Amino acid sequence: MSKIIINAVIIYIILMALMRITGKRQLGELELSELIVTFLISETASEPIIHPEVPVLSVLGPVITLITMEYLFSLLALKSVRLRGILVGKPALLIVHGRIDQTQMRKNRITPDELTEALRNEGILDLSTVEYAILETNGRLNIIPTPPERPATAGQLGIETQDAGYPVIVINNGRVLTDNLRLLGKDEKWLADKLRANKLSSPREVYMMTADMAGGVFLAPKER
Repeated sequence: MSKIIINAVIIYIILMALMRITGKRQLGELELSELIVTFLISETASEPIIHPEVPVLSVLGPVITLITMEYLFSLLALKSVRLRGILVGKPALLIVHGRIDQTQMRKNRITPDELTEALRNEGILDLSTVEYAILETNGRLNIIPTPPERPATAGQLGIETQDAGYPVIVINNGRVLTDNLRLLGKDEKWLADKLRANKLSSPREVYMMTADMAGGVFLAPKER
């Protein structure tokens, strides 16, 4: 049992290191080639865990080979549009100016039920209000409403807005993140004043607190 646990820990560390090399995109939106590599790696890497007699190093070669191939093909795809189309595919326009492209629907094996479900997930019930529905290469459906249905921006309304910057966490589950506090140009006294204003005496009483450069603060006390 101890050997299985040790193998699992070693495989986990190796995979984490190698997957980080491929980039953060690997952690989110997987394209077809990435999905295939992920499946192959998971099958290969699980061997020393399922069968403890298999040496951990024996799977290291195939795993590195798979990740290297994916990395090289990604570089080639950046340089060649044609190769990227072969490896990844191209986005498909399922709706154009409110009209469903039935050829693309059949080609991508999308049923009307699946299309309307995806639109409902975006809060859209009337297909005529959709300018474009684009099936991306990672399988995600992006919806672009017609101009009258798009939300008005502050610029269109002539409203001046202030850039508040990106909110950062200054207290995380009772722990003060001093680096983030310093990034905002704030100090412990400012933090103590904010806590007192919310009738709190210590950061340990705070579940999460965020702040931005414009002075905006969000504070969630711990539930008692």
